[in-house]
Amino acid sequence: MGPTASGKTALAIELVKNYDCEIISVDSALIYQQMDVGSAKPDAAELAVAPHHLIDIIDPAESYSAADFRKDALLKIEDIISRGKTPLLVGGTMMYFKALIEGLSPLPGANDEIRAQIAAEAQADGWQALHDQLKEIDPVAAERIHPNDPQRLARALEVFRISGKSLTELTKVKSDAFPYEAIQFAIAPNDRKVLHKAIETRFKAMLGLGFVEEVKRLKSRDDLHLELPSMRCVGYRQCWQHLDGEYDYETMVEKAIVATRQLAKRQLTWLRGWPDLIWLESGAENNLDTVLRYSR
Repeated sequence: MGPTASGKTALAIELVKNYDCEIISVDSALIYQQMDVGSAKPDAAELAVAPHHLIDIIDPAESYSAADFRKDALLKIEDIISRGKTPLLVGGTMMYFKALIEGLSPLPGANDEIRAQIAAEAQADGWQALHDQLKEIDPVAAERIHPNDPQRLARALEVFRISGKSLTELTKVKSDAFPYEAIQFAIAPNDRKVLHKAIETRFKAMLGLGFVEEVKRLKSRDDLHLELPSMRCVGYRQCWQHLDGEYDYETMVEKAIVATRQLAKRQLTWLRGWPDLIWLESGAENNLDTVLRYSR
């Protein structure tokens, strides 16, 4: 585990070279096809050395929940273990890790038709009107979810419209916990300034690799829009808004870097409260040896 740009993928690939394991991606951006540059997806050379499970599995117009991830990850883990190898879960989507390890409430899966209805209502009436609906059906969730948090607000309404039960009611029940023993590592720089610099350097490298052109291709599709989870990924949203003329190129770069730093801050907040973590320093020469020592 670790914040974005902390060196997770590089360490994981070194581990694959030195240990009989296979990588399962735990990243809510890498699941999308056609989103390679801005998601920092491993390149062809890296994938040749260390293939990743659960990347490039859905189209950006499709939905994918933490429950979907848990189901898919458990199947991959079982398959890898059945072949005598060790599953290596790598990523920074803490909600996916939490769902996998702690289990999930029996919430209904995503429904694209209902999501489209909610998005249309939001466009017509505004998110405040939808938040008022949520207050009526689930006041506890409405207290917790801000009207300016469309993703969580839409999900709470979607759950009710599919199941007839509120999010609060359904989340009182949990599924089975993770059925395997896990050794959990987190990697991050000790100095936040180092992480901030790495984030800036990586985003500027993405621009050189054709990130704006990638977003232009996505934007040219008539089935993609900014309310989709895929287009809300950091960097993509800011670049889309730049291409819409909301702000200039330099402002887009600044906003994308700031948004990525905010993501890293949230990831670190999750990790500081995570139990049983073994911490690694980004770039430390002994990281591979440390992981191998615990793994044996």
